[in-house]
Amino acid sequence: FSVTYGRNSSWIFFCEEDTRIQVVKLLETLRRFDESKEWFLGKALYDEESTIIHHYAFAENPTVFKFPDFAAGWALSIPLVNKLAENLKSEPLKSDFTIDLKHEIALYIWQKGEGPHLTPVPEFCTDDVNSYKVDHCATTFSNFLPLCGEPVKKEDVFVAVKTCRKFHGDRIPVVKQTWEREAALIEYYSDYADISIPTIDLGIPNTDRGHCGKTFAILERFLNHSSPRTSWLVIVDDDTLISIFRLRKLLSCYDPNEPVFLGERYGYGLGTGGYSYITGGGGMVFSRKAVQKLLASKCRCYSMDAPDDMVLGMCFSGLGIPITHSPLFHQARPMDYPKGYLSHQIPVSFHKHWNIDPVKVYFTWLASNAEESLNGKKVEYNREDL
Repeated sequence: FSVTYGRNSSWIFFCEEDTRIQVVKLLETLRRFDESKEWFLGKALYDEESTIIHHYAFAENPTVFKFPDFAAGWALSIPLVNKLAENLKSEPLKSDFTIDLKHEIALYIWQKGEGPHLTPVPEFCTDDVNSYKVDHCATTFSNFLPLCGEPVKKEDVFVAVKTCRKFHGDRIPVVKQTWEREAALIEYYSDYADISIPTIDLGIPNTDRGHCGKTFAILERFLNHSSPRTSWLVIVDDDTLISIFRLRKLLSCYDPNEPVFLGERYGYGLGTGGYSYITGGGGMVFSRKAVQKLLASKCRCYSMDAPDDMVLGMCFSGLGIPITHSPLFHQARPMDYPKGYLSHQIPVSFHKHWNIDPVKVYFTWLASNAEESLNGKKVEYNREDL
């Protein structure tokens, strides 16, 4: 952008595919700022408590650091774009994990206090275009779950739950109380066959680190033992909370005859030619074609306890099959994301039961109705508490 637009433009404005822009209002808003100076503009998000997805940044008071909500759009003045381009020449990006671009780019621009903070702009909004609040807004956001036709049928989605014996008693009952009933085809894979659940022992011992061996065994079983008419495989952890109902809507936008690998995308070493991968906790979704292509290749686990999601990322990268990111899958709990970010989302999944009531989280964030019946009683929870 610096090379292409650095001489003749004043601003670079970034947005998402569902961001709606009032161009005249946007130009009026940008004119308030001196384009000869370094500006980083956006709708400000912040963490209310330090969180693993931001590497526990600003642990003493995470609210002090603001980063942009990409859905509202964000802007860089050309002097700042040129400066960042120069910085990249002298110091390439580090080769480590990329988890949340909006936070990481704000950190990069801030440069430990030497660069600009994000300047909040009230005209950059994420309210729905039909909301009464949007008269002053230069941008709005379409707040809906993508739907590209009829939701895929229940029988088209096979759900594989990874578990192990030590979690049969506490995690599996949560699945059965919440989202299991949404899945027509579901199996639980463990290191121990427990007929009361029931679980299937794949003959792979449980490991404390990665679960690559178990995941590849699940992929083989799906290809060899499920109906060829079942187009989609979803692999989740036993502490993943997921809406299969919403996922079926989302999958209407993808062609199962293509090799699709869908979920929340993380990156490893992207600044030095690394690879993207779908993070496992939020759920990994495969088209049957993607599983066929993967298993037809020679790409396999370098050890049984390798991180399965990263190995899959390496494999698909080597096969030239792109990772498909959806921000509706979440590797962490609702409290690990800014409230302003989740307020315009219809999430598909969250992950981890740590310090939360997972049943409440499911019925608050993921159940198909705002109110759901739990043990025969109507329940309604406040998202602010979760």
